[in-house]
Amino acid sequence: MSARRLPLFPLPLVLFPGTLIPLHIFEPRYRRMVEDVMAGDSRFGLLYHDPDETGPFLNEPGRVGTVARIRRRLPLPEGRSLILVFGEGRFRTLGEVSEGTPYYEALVEPYEDEPEEDRPGLMVQRSRTLALFRSVLNTLPHVPATLPSFSLQEELSFKLAAAVRMDPPWQQELLEMRKESCRLSRLEPVFRAGMDRWRRNEGPRA
Repeated sequence: MSARRLPLFPLPLVLFPGTLIPLHIFEPRYRRMVEDVMAGDSRFGLLYHDPDETGPFLNEPGRVGTVARIRRRLPLPEGRSLILVFGEGRFRTLGEVSEGTPYYEALVEPYEDEPEEDRPGLMVQRSRTLALFRSVLNTLPHVPATLPSFSLQEELSFKLAAAVRMDPPWQQELLEMRKESCRLSRLEPVFRAGMDRWRRNEGPRA
């Protein structure tokens, strides 16, 4: 993806590449945005922004988000809709575009990972982190039915991150990391902590 103009949807959540999330579209300007992007390539940029924490959204350069592509749309009364979006590649904003649309737009560029120097080591790390995640799943009474498929031949960290409950600021930090090995290193302590809690709860009791 080269530099391009992209509609922006600031929300207090993080969309990871390779994952799906549903969104309820009800605000008039974003209803208009959905109509416009559906008439084009069905893509917009989702940016993490919590107005309760940081105040009004500022469309400044350097923000990192994820390109969201609308997979399905369910119209609702009063112009509202439910959409299912798929996270594609990450982007970084270069500058605001102001041309009369009621929603935010920016010129954006791709935000890609840096090369991994130790590729065999990354494969070992993927296997170890995935094994930890599956160990945590085995402690749950019910495994979520919506988990994606995992492959050691593909980027793994974003799918794993989307499957755990962490605060959006933590997720945003992970999204902005530019090496998968660093993201996996951030996830492993989360899974180990989950296993430690399970062992404490399942241990001998007086």
